[in-house]
Amino acid sequence: MGSEAEDKIEKDGGASDSECKADTGVPEVPPPADDTPEVLNKALSGLSSRWKNWWVRGILTLAMIAFFFLIIYLGPMVLMMIVLCVQIKCFHEIITIGYSVYHSYHLPWFRTLSWYFLLCVNYFFYGETVTDYFFTLVQREEPLRILSKYHRFISFALYLSGFCMFVLSLVKKHYRLQFYMFGWTHVTLLIVVTQSHLIIHNLFEGMIWFIVPISCVICNDIMAYMFGFFFGRTPLIKLSPKKTWEGFIGGFFSTVVFGILFSYLMAGYRYFVCPVEFSNDSNSFTVDCEPSELFQLQDYTLPSVLESITGWTTVKLYPFQIHSIALSAFASIVGPFGGFFASGFKRAFKIKDFANTIPGHGGIMDRFDCQYLMATFVNVYIASFIRGPNPTKVIQQLLALRPDQQLHIYNSLKAHLTERGLLANEVVIF
Repeated sequence: MGSEAEDKIEKDGGASDSECKADTGVPEVPPPADDTPEVLNKALSGLSSRWKNWWVRGILTLAMIAFFFLIIYLGPMVLMMIVLCVQIKCFHEIITIGYSVYHSYHLPWFRTLSWYFLLCVNYFFYGETVTDYFFTLVQREEPLRILSKYHRFISFALYLSGFCMFVLSLVKKHYRLQFYMFGWTHVTLLIVVTQSHLIIHNLFEGMIWFIVPISCVICNDIMAYMFGFFFGRTPLIKLSPKKTWEGFIGGFFSTVVFGILFSYLMAGYRYFVCPVEFSNDSNSFTVDCEPSELFQLQDYTLPSVLESITGWTTVKLYPFQIHSIALSAFASIVGPFGGFFASGFKRAFKIKDFANTIPGHGGIMDRFDCQYLMATFVNVYIASFIRGPNPTKVIQQLLALRPDQQLHIYNSLKAHLTERGLLANEVVIF
């Protein structure tokens, strides 16, 4: 019976021996070529490969930090555009690896459908963001109001169209590979698009929630590399042989200190601490508010141990600095596991880097593998310990209701406030 069933599957176009052979054995992806600028190659030609790599990484790191400060200076809108560009580039790098691995099989529509699904997912997530943060603008324009009202249905219809196109593209002898790549695309979307969407949400809470976490990851990456380069002796994890315990521990303490000091520096400026809001009057983003208690200096009593060392009884700190300890600790302890995960992924396909976009650093994804994990933590941290109910969003939702529903909520709220003695007892309107 078993052999008859297998013969039937073979005749019906099931998993044949040739398909199994085609689906197994991952071809090796050719490593990216060295694209170090010729100027640096000539200037560092007399150094060993170890020190040459150190100088290339250092110079490019300083250049990236300078670019990071430049886009912060240009404002939140530019930051959002950069986040979107980074998302697209990271998606491209991961999808290109999949395409390079299975390029010889000429899977139909793989790249086209991958980019189509990226468009669908971005439309869904950023459509939700536009509705949440630009409610007044959306309600003012009729086309936007219609798109907002039916946003989820439109998103589902777009995804469903892609799903049907994928089913129609299935080809005999490549079923398994095609479903594998279908999963590859969706996991990539989950990792890249979802996390970049969370970064945008963090940014709207105030640029400090965007800048400090990213800076902590950058600091940890640099200091762990420096401590590991000069003092590293004990291997940390097999996935990354160059990572050492000395680098891991040195990076942790350096990042915590950096997080406290950098937070103190930024918490004093409204430009960084105020939520990013859209002004309907000027049709532009504004960053101006009365800073919350989180960004106002308060006196903290030092523990007796620290008091005996420093001689201080109290110290003035911003409450945000206390939260920055949690952010920097996560960036130092858990954040590197994003890099370890990426290392395991690259080892699985026998590649050194995701791409060769940045000399000495690899691709954009090589630089942001820890940042995406950090973005999720920051978003969860804000929702759990910082953010309370938003009155502006509640009012926006109330204004979208029918008049009779608004009146019912008004009467219910009025009765509740009257019962608590906050309002004089008056006649309820029906």
